[in-house]
Amino acid sequence: DEPELHLGADVLVPDLAGWRRERMPKLPETAWFELAPDWVCEVLSPATARTDRVLKLPRYAAAGVAHCWLVDPDARTLEAYANSDGRWLLLGAWGGDGQPRVAPFEAIELPLAGLWAE
Repeated sequence: DEPELHLGADVLVPDLAGWRRERMPKLPETAWFELAPDWVCEVLSPATARTDRVLKLPRYAAAGVAHCWLVDPDARTLEAYANSDGRWLLLGAWGGDGQPRVAPFEAIELPLAGLWAE
């Protein structure tokens, strides 16, 4: 299931979310999360791209989410953003078969080819 985030008055459901262990040492007992994640990832589709970019991204930034990735399987691209004082700063965009190191997981190479359907 996708994580349900209760961030102030907003209820958002990203495709993926992650928290650093020191910020969330154990899962909450509720079916939702009230602590803003350190990272969210939205997988774009023609039906969701506008909602993800225009409506959800500003709310994630305002809630203090540190990193956001947008994965577009049709365009075969990954865009990575970092939160800078409530605004998203584009860290980079990668595509094809690249193997970038992308914050907040820059310790590993991410083989993009594994994200794209054949």
